[in-house]
Amino acid sequence: MDRYLVFGHPVRHSKSPFIHTLFARQTQQELEYGLAEPAVDEFAQALRTFFDQGGKGCNVTVPFKEQAFTLVDCLSPRAKRAGAVNTIKLTDDGVLLGDNTDGAGLVADLKSHGVTLADSRILLLGAGGAARGALAPLLAELPSELVIANRTHTKAQQLAAEFHDLGPVIAQTYEQLAGPFDLVINSTSASLQGELPPLAPALIHTDIAIYDMMYGASDTAFISWAKQHGARQTMDGLGMLVEQAAEAFTVWRGIRPGTKQVLRELKRNLGAI
Repeated sequence: MDRYLVFGHPVRHSKSPFIHTLFARQTQQELEYGLAEPAVDEFAQALRTFFDQGGKGCNVTVPFKEQAFTLVDCLSPRAKRAGAVNTIKLTDDGVLLGDNTDGAGLVADLKSHGVTLADSRILLLGAGGAARGALAPLLAELPSELVIANRTHTKAQQLAAEFHDLGPVIAQTYEQLAGPFDLVINSTSASLQGELPPLAPALIHTDIAIYDMMYGASDTAFISWAKQHGARQTMDGLGMLVEQAAEAFTVWRGIRPGTKQVLRELKRNLGAI
């Protein structure tokens, strides 16, 4: 039976085995999917061992995505742009192909919620790996402007300069931000600590769409805050998790699984509904 893993540290909380088991059942694919949590300095060896022992593919999560970028034999165009790899496939030719499905998962989830990206003004909070992975797919949707804001402004400036050839992307400090925005995406990990980005409440209005890449059984701190200030459409990153997994499954198996039922099952699993 074909074997797949998710590598991370920590990774025991990962919902990837749950998701991919449902995808396999839905598409009648014979595979098994497990977890691997090597020490931070042992990832490279663990990755080699997995594929030497017959592994077919893997997902890679924190803190190994940038390291995976350097360990594969070739990169997809979106992985090159993201500077990180979250999906690896062993091809029929024995080549390790590195891909990044995070941004595609984000865009697919936004569209599933009816969010219009073309000609919209988007604010992206954060300038780390999650933001980097999202930028090219977001800009491919032809927004009127994409603004990056980050606590360390120089990182936002560097990111905007790197992706400027793909579309109208600029960096601003939190103090410089001026509305209206159609969509705000929080790519920071602040919600994991119950904290908030330093965003002015005046930027929130009733017609804005709010997206937090983090998720949980209840609203994240950022979503709760946005609702308190009048946002009517709020979304967490659970759908992105499922959509990026579907994209990875397609890379591995050549068949696209449906995501709606899997997302419902995952929400039940989390106790969200």
